[in-house]
Amino acid sequence: MAKGKKEKVERRMRIHQSIREDMMGTSVRPRLSVYRSNKYIYAQLIDDFEGHTLASASSLEDGIDGETPMDESRKVGELIAERAQEEDIDKVVFDRGGYQYHGRVEALAEGARDGGLDF
Repeated sequence: MAKGKKEKVERRMRIHQSIREDMMGTSVRPRLSVYRSNKYIYAQLIDDFEGHTLASASSLEDGIDGETPMDESRKVGELIAERAQEEDIDKVVFDRGGYQYHGRVEALAEGARDGGLDF
């Protein structure tokens, strides 16, 4: 039996909550949070103690053009790494947002690692 959209979203949110119980971003080592929609991908560096977003990037920005969604995700990862370097951040905690570490989420992570982030 196929799952409906509501069940899939609720399952992802339960997984995300479970992950977030053990994960905390600081100003020294912020949380790299990923959100993936059907069309775009977004990444944020978050300081959870202050409740501030330190940097963000998404596939909606100019200059993020790829032939495939995987290429765009990798470029978003490289862009977030570049913006983290500007903020003197080189280590992060990776928050996959309840998504499987596969496909576009993995491509974003690899792009961020190639850009110089350590996680």
